[in-house]
Amino acid sequence: MWRFFIGLILAVGIVSCAGTKLTQSEEGNARNIVGYIFARDTLLNGNDINVKDMTEINYAFANIVDGKISQGFKYDTENFKILNQTRTENPDLKILISVGGWEWSGGFSDMSLTKASRKKFIRSAIAFVEENNLDGIDIDWEYPNQIGNGNTYRPEDKEDFTSLLRELRSALHELGTKTGKHYLISIAAGASKKYLANTEMSKVQKYVDYINLMTYDFYVPGADSISGFNAPLFTNPRDPHHGSDDAIVQDFIADGVSPQKLVLGVPFYGHVFQVDSTSYNGRYEPAGIPSTRIRGTFANLVQHYINKNGFVRYWDSTSCVPYLFNPVSRIFITYEDQESLRDKCDFIKARGLKGVMFWEYNADYKGKLLQTLYDGLR
Repeated sequence: MWRFFIGLILAVGIVSCAGTKLTQSEEGNARNIVGYIFARDTLLNGNDINVKDMTEINYAFANIVDGKISQGFKYDTENFKILNQTRTENPDLKILISVGGWEWSGGFSDMSLTKASRKKFIRSAIAFVEENNLDGIDIDWEYPNQIGNGNTYRPEDKEDFTSLLRELRSALHELGTKTGKHYLISIAAGASKKYLANTEMSKVQKYVDYINLMTYDFYVPGADSISGFNAPLFTNPRDPHHGSDDAIVQDFIADGVSPQKLVLGVPFYGHVFQVDSTSYNGRYEPAGIPSTRIRGTFANLVQHYINKNGFVRYWDSTSCVPYLFNPVSRIFITYEDQESLRDKCDFIKARGLKGVMFWEYNADYKGKLLQTLYDGLR
């Protein structure tokens, strides 16, 4: 995001890699580094998790079953114990349970519909937090009053989402008066104007500690018929969607959200497109899903594709992100690396945002991306 420059801070501001001048915000504020851990049915090894470089871990996911929070995977109880043991390495680490996600957001609309149904869920959530010695709850509803993954949705979701968070905040505050600690609430927010239109973010921000912006998946193979960047910092003029981190942050602020409540999401993975043309190195060209499956995790790209096997790494100085292109196979890969994350860290500081969130921990390569975030923000 802030390319060369990025070490250059002027008295009047800083200039991004795309040449955009941004007013420099006050430095020195501690910023959040929120990492999602998606264990599925795997037992974690606490020694393999770099808890020193994260402020929060969002453990994904819990489900909603019969209107109550429900353990999602086989080893969740054991994994919470393992994560709690890592606090010896970082006593300030906060551990949250993330509820929902793309696969498990189907129960939110019914659960939040009435005060009684919300109370049922909140009681179960408070018990879940206490039983597993957690520090809070991350609500990942994808999405209020939108179908998402074929989910139940209704217009009432807009106000019910706010009510759920307000009542959850009250319940966690009550718990905190007993335990002497502050319990966190965060949400994973869709990075679109449609998400803003179907929520009340200016009200929601009063009840949450921070809002994790899912500023990725701007282009997804199969869902989009042209190639595009997964997580561009700034909008590329060729982009018909006109989407970027910068645009979304501006939209949320214009909707009444304080920058200090916004956490910028970054992906530790990329997307792979088969393009029809080699024009513009495959960027914003008609595209589909390649027949050859390429795992898009940063770890896999480093080991097999970045400047290897016919793929060349390029840099888009407008969007401030890297990409790979193979002109023979016409495969375009959009991803994130250390250079783009350094730029995004500078963007976060310049905009006065709360911090950074990433999806997800296991996609990193030897901790290089997390280390970049830590060095850039802490």
